[in-house]
Amino acid sequence: MNLPLPRRQFLQQSSALAVGLVLGFFLPGGSRMARAQNAATPTFEPNAFLKITPDNQISVMINRLELGQGVHTSLTMILADELDADWGQMQAELAPAGNAYKDPIFGMQMTGGSGSIKHSFTQYREVGARARMMLISAAAKQWNVTEEQCKTRDGKVLGPTGQIATYGELSVLAMSLPVPSKVNLKPAQDFKFIGKPMPRLDTVKKSTGQESYGIDFKRPGMKTVLVARPPVFGGKIARSDFVRARAVPGVIEVFEINTDRGGRGVAVVAQSFWQAKRGRDALTIQWDSRGLEKVSSHEQLKQYKELAKKTGLIARKDDMSALNKSSQKMIAEYSFPYLAHAPMEPLNCTVELKDTECHVWTGSQMQTIDQAAIARTTGLKTEQVSLNTLMSGGGFGRRASITSDYILEAVEVAKTFKQKGHTEALKVIWTREDDIKGGYYRPSMVHRAEIGLNAKGDILAWKHTVVGQSIAAGSPFEAFLVKDGIDSTLIEGLREPYDIAFEISAHPVKANVPVLWWRSVGSTHTAYVMETLIDEVASLAKIDPVTYRKKLLGDRHPRHVAALDIAVKKSGYGQKKLPYGHAFGVALHESFQSVVAYVVQASIENGKPRLHQVTAGVHCNRAINPLTIEAQVEGAIVMALSTTMPGSAITLKEGVVEQSNFDRYTVARMKDMPKVEVHIVESQDPPTGMGEPGLPPLAPALANAIAKLSGKRIRQLPFPTLV
Repeated sequence: MNLPLPRRQFLQQSSALAVGLVLGFFLPGGSRMARAQNAATPTFEPNAFLKITPDNQISVMINRLELGQGVHTSLTMILADELDADWGQMQAELAPAGNAYKDPIFGMQMTGGSGSIKHSFTQYREVGARARMMLISAAAKQWNVTEEQCKTRDGKVLGPTGQIATYGELSVLAMSLPVPSKVNLKPAQDFKFIGKPMPRLDTVKKSTGQESYGIDFKRPGMKTVLVARPPVFGGKIARSDFVRARAVPGVIEVFEINTDRGGRGVAVVAQSFWQAKRGRDALTIQWDSRGLEKVSSHEQLKQYKELAKKTGLIARKDDMSALNKSSQKMIAEYSFPYLAHAPMEPLNCTVELKDTECHVWTGSQMQTIDQAAIARTTGLKTEQVSLNTLMSGGGFGRRASITSDYILEAVEVAKTFKQKGHTEALKVIWTREDDIKGGYYRPSMVHRAEIGLNAKGDILAWKHTVVGQSIAAGSPFEAFLVKDGIDSTLIEGLREPYDIAFEISAHPVKANVPVLWWRSVGSTHTAYVMETLIDEVASLAKIDPVTYRKKLLGDRHPRHVAALDIAVKKSGYGQKKLPYGHAFGVALHESFQSVVAYVVQASIENGKPRLHQVTAGVHCNRAINPLTIEAQVEGAIVMALSTTMPGSAITLKEGVVEQSNFDRYTVARMKDMPKVEVHIVESQDPPTGMGEPGLPPLAPALANAIAKLSGKRIRQLPFPTLV
């Protein structure tokens, strides 16, 4: 697929590609085939994964969105290791939307499910290994020796009699050679980068303010847009007056547009952000929300709790006969609010719409879906739409919009702007208030558990009901995420890894509140319920909670045991004496095929929980970059800690979100950050994900510590006042 580019950029790209090695990765029908571009036909090839130029610059195209998780560096490390490159030569670029960049497992280009490294580990190794063999072949041909007589080291090919050639020097000749059909990958003992703590490629730029994000992106003559959206999702406009807005200096156009979920809004186009903001503030709009459901959080919670008392659609059926015969019975009800993603960088999207092409620049987590949606909305063919991936300041799932809402809104603005005779590019920016009030939240949930125990504290039967909105229903993901009417994200993380009689039912409800995956998805609530209840059962049985968990785990879950053991050992749990008023708390959870165990130290200060230290045990199979794993765990801890703090909830009243900025939506601050130690279990197995698994066990571990200190079991997030 050839994406249209401005002539100047096309010539620059053609010039570079005509004199270097360009290796791509093509996936027709899910199969893999590496290919090189013919040097004699210097046309822009956007499917290249690897570019080596004669000046020894090596550029790796990253088929994901870099939104802080570190794939910019980790995927480059993987390819560089097989290439046997000099790390100082390595650069990384974010790939545009393109078939070649589709996730080899999901079959679409996306960043999510903690799958970037897990799914592309072999993919990037193969590209690096094939390029290395082509460079060796080029050197052997140039020196008139056999390939077996050549070896590589630090970005150079070494010959049998002292010959040395850099990859750059060999790149043009290598480009003319065929791509090897088969290649041997390195044995693990020869890894030079994989498994080593490598500084990130983007650290200097990000720490010095030089990095450019979507919100910084500029096009010549570009205008800035702010949109007034209906306060009730799907609302329309009854009456409006744009006179004062149009009178604001710098305002160019004011007009109505279609917004998400069938609503209508008003776009204000201006020369600058501040002018657009002043113009929007000057609008007079009377909104029409007739016929729309107007959700109020307190009423919704009552309805959910009533539903939870009834058995829903059955997701797992076990024998529950022991429930009523048990000597002890627990009934526990949990509630979780809507959560906003609230990334550091609010949503934004730049659009340049022409008659026969559309160029979009944004931090998309789902390029394939977004590109197709843009094509439908503009009436263009997919190949006429270029979707360029920009660095993103966070996302946590919000930029993986199933409906492409914020992107299509920007395209709608561009369409109307063009119809009014304008040709300039437009950047639609969401303010922090827009971002928090703008929808697509982690669903609010209610859980109800009935647990039967014998006199020794053994769990005989566990009946569990979940109530909440489906994320996948009505989306392209419904076919493989919804089974027998139940969205798997509602119940993921329940029961496992504990082998107990467990019945799961769910009530998938509908509400006029848009919902979406939020970092670690269903495990954000299922892990909390499971790990606080397991801890409570251990307490009733008068058994140490670590001992109780290991008893349930047995020998069937060695990865869980290994993660728990290393966290316990390194924390001093059960060995060292804690300061007065402090307590340990433990939790363990697997999500996205990685296991994280936390042992925390906490206290209660002025009636509020205080988290002092977190010791993490992580089992993610082979660790690609330990520094990235540590950073992911630390970031997940901060995000999870936020969910426990008063004010960390999105609430609605009469259909309107009550929070608008961080003064009413709590996030953890620097003063709240505990000391963190991350310990990774060594493994030679293929890597699993780490973007999300660090979040779920933190809140239950903290709650378990607080329960020891206060005697109170906390059955809701955020935590209630303890005094």
